[in-house]
Amino acid sequence: MLLCAVAASALMFVDHRFTRMEEVRAQLTTVVAPIQWLVAVPSDVLAWGSLALSDQRALVEENRRLREQVLHLSHRVQHMSSLTAENVRLRELLGAAARLDASYITAELLSLDSDPFTHQMVIDRGRRNGVFVGQPVLDASGLVGQVTAVSAYSSRVLMVADASHALPIQVNRNGLRFVLQGSGQYDALRVIHVPDTADIRVGDLLVTSGLAGRFPPGYPVARVTEVVHDPGQPFARVTAEPVARLQRSRHFLLVFPPDPVPVPDDEMWDREPPDEPEVDAELASAMEELD
Repeated sequence: MLLCAVAASALMFVDHRFTRMEEVRAQLTTVVAPIQWLVAVPSDVLAWGSLALSDQRALVEENRRLREQVLHLSHRVQHMSSLTAENVRLRELLGAAARLDASYITAELLSLDSDPFTHQMVIDRGRRNGVFVGQPVLDASGLVGQVTAVSAYSSRVLMVADASHALPIQVNRNGLRFVLQGSGQYDALRVIHVPDTADIRVGDLLVTSGLAGRFPPGYPVARVTEVVHDPGQPFARVTAEPVARLQRSRHFLLVFPPDPVPVPDDEMWDREPPDEPEVDAELASAMEELD
């Protein structure tokens, strides 16, 4: 036990001081990936067995609910298509550039970090699938987090609930921009540095602002649950709840940034610099006399 403790301390010291350990960790993660898949096999078998032995009546009821959900989502998609068309027309009137659709790949949960002080997970997509460090991860409801480490076949994701995670957001209602930080709890996030007079209310939807270029703009992140104004304090205490199902989701989307749009060079850059203005001869002589 003492030898293991000394070895662990040495590895932590080397990991903290040197960057070479990141490559070693990535290689070890690649080696451990088959073991993670084998560990997940019993749960998959149990899930398949429970599905095969489930009651037919429960399946019929679930099928009915899914049909209702499909109809509801179809109605929302039709409404969103009309809003998208209207948005395109308004952007054409304003002369603004249209937003590009981002591509994505799907991923599935492999394991959750057992450390109660961190909120991380491992997914089954890695470098071979084009995953990169900093890539946004979403579920069906909203933003889950971002990729922090990548191996060949799997990746580690830092969730928005982790205390070390922060991202720029904006209030969907009025566009006010703030910073959202994790609190170490799955159901609570902190909106930091909110002026006491800021127009933010309970129920406001917080979406990614797109600042810093890490997260695409417009993706839902959290909803405000509490706003506390302390007399005499310059900032209010604002708490929000993630819209993503951090503890229940098993399937995720990894979003890729859209290709940059080439911006045409302005004609002003092609113009020759203007000639220096000519100085009047009498003014020049007067200046010489003053000198």
